[in-house]
Amino acid sequence: MRFEIVGKNIEVTPAMREKIEKKLSSLDKYLLIDPETIARVVARVYPNSQKVEVTIPSKVGVLRTEVVDDDFYAAVDLAIDKLEDQIRRQKTRLSRRHKEHLATAFVEEESAIEEQEDIPVKTKSIVATSMDLEEAIMQMELSGHNFYIYTDEEEDNVAVVYRRSSGGYGLIEVDKE
Repeated sequence: MRFEIVGKNIEVTPAMREKIEKKLSSLDKYLLIDPETIARVVARVYPNSQKVEVTIPSKVGVLRTEVVDDDFYAAVDLAIDKLEDQIRRQKTRLSRRHKEHLATAFVEEESAIEEQEDIPVKTKSIVATSMDLEEAIMQMELSGHNFYIYTDEEEDNVAVVYRRSSGGYGLIEVDKE
């Protein structure tokens, strides 16, 4: 990873540059960042605080953080912590979506990711039986699913009743064109 370190209202000293480069180099262990990637760091000085902004384009997306602290070095440490958290969240999101492709998403090059086969999709056909909302909820509970698709008797439209994570039920009504 290459570094572009800019100071606003401050001259970036060699010690500051060394600290930033050392800390950002630790992110290479996550294998998201190419050697040709340019990490842009902007250090700003305000009357009562120091601000560090870090922007790194990666294979998964742009990693960006801003941290304000009284001490410059503490701000750099907090910025690195935030970037590591962002990387962990991205890995978690990808693992939930594509568990079997997680290793290649973070280890191989982008071209390898684009060449992956399509993920198979299971298809199921149903008949949306005409019933009222209460009966649809009962059918959903009996089937053990988190949702149930039916035709609303009153509106004569397809509707979906679902179990909400916060408790209770939700209803999606589909209008005809």
